[in-house]
Amino acid sequence: MEGAIVGLIVNPIAGMGGRVGLKGTDGSDVLEEALKRGAHPVAAGRAIRALLSLKRSLPSTRLLTCRGKMGENEAVAAQFPHELLQLPTPDQRTSAADTRTAAKLLEERGVRLLLFAGGDGTARDISQVVDARIAAVGIPCGVKNFSAVFATSPEAAGEVAASYLRGEVATLEREVLDYDMEQMRIGAITTKMFGSLNVPSSRRFMQGAKSPSYASDEEEEQEAIAKFIVEEMRPDLQYILGPGSTTRKIAHALNLEKTILSVDVIFDKRLIAKDTTGRELEELVEGRATKAIVSPIGGQGYILGRGNQQLTPSVIRKIGKENIMVVCTRSKLLDLPERRFLVDTGDRMLDNALRGYWRIIVGYREFAIVKVEW
Repeated sequence: MEGAIVGLIVNPIAGMGGRVGLKGTDGSDVLEEALKRGAHPVAAGRAIRALLSLKRSLPSTRLLTCRGKMGENEAVAAQFPHELLQLPTPDQRTSAADTRTAAKLLEERGVRLLLFAGGDGTARDISQVVDARIAAVGIPCGVKNFSAVFATSPEAAGEVAASYLRGEVATLEREVLDYDMEQMRIGAITTKMFGSLNVPSSRRFMQGAKSPSYASDEEEEQEAIAKFIVEEMRPDLQYILGPGSTTRKIAHALNLEKTILSVDVIFDKRLIAKDTTGRELEELVEGRATKAIVSPIGGQGYILGRGNQQLTPSVIRKIGKENIMVVCTRSKLLDLPERRFLVDTGDRMLDNALRGYWRIIVGYREFAIVKVEW
């Protein structure tokens, strides 16, 4: 619909914990720790990318948004026509209550679509207020983004929003997910449903929900992959082990401790750095031959940029695409939408360079060829 009004909410702290080795930025204590580690905001830049994409696709769109860093700043930067809600935005730090209040006001104003920049915590806050009563699209900015309400990239968020506003796609009620802390305590990256949102139905532009990444029937496949990796390890190379149950199996095969969410570094089959930050990795790989071992997020297929942001664009460039090893069980591969992997590093030139067909390790000396896209 030409001239449609889109609501915009930006969570300015979303995703700040990723590159500094934290698992999110929900809660003031976690945010304080992220700031101490030198974290920088990422949501504003990604929101601007989404707005520019929407503006290119549907230039007549208008925004209704919040003051300051919850939307106004991004609308101004994208030179997007906008109107402001009469909602005071804190000068310092925003809260979940601010997000919920903004979502409620936008629904009351009858926006055609709610566009929000944040992570799973932001999606949870919005779903508590609007549920599935209005259409929504998440601009992925969080450390995890497990929920099936996010676009595959900021640009995709703009594209799918435009498609919906033009009446080209219908909507579907999808899950808002976050960590299941009870399962985390026993070593499984498992999610729990906290609500739902009504999102445009697009296999191309919208991601799927994260599926459990550890199941008993996968254990044999993971052990086979781990055995092969350990046999192939060279004493002159250091290895970065990304998060996940499969990479943890590799550590266990070396008799090393590893948490399911950490990014660790191994040299000569010894653990030399545990639960690293992006800055620490950048220092560790400088001038040293390094391979990175990563595993895709189950049900989504992201191999870089989601959950392992410690592998910054700088780290990836220093390592080289050819030195990134992707390990994936067959069952997880079969569960992927369109049998593809995705990258979302925050650097579009790098994402483009990572596109193409990759050889994936799926078993003991067994491989598959999978297309990587963004």
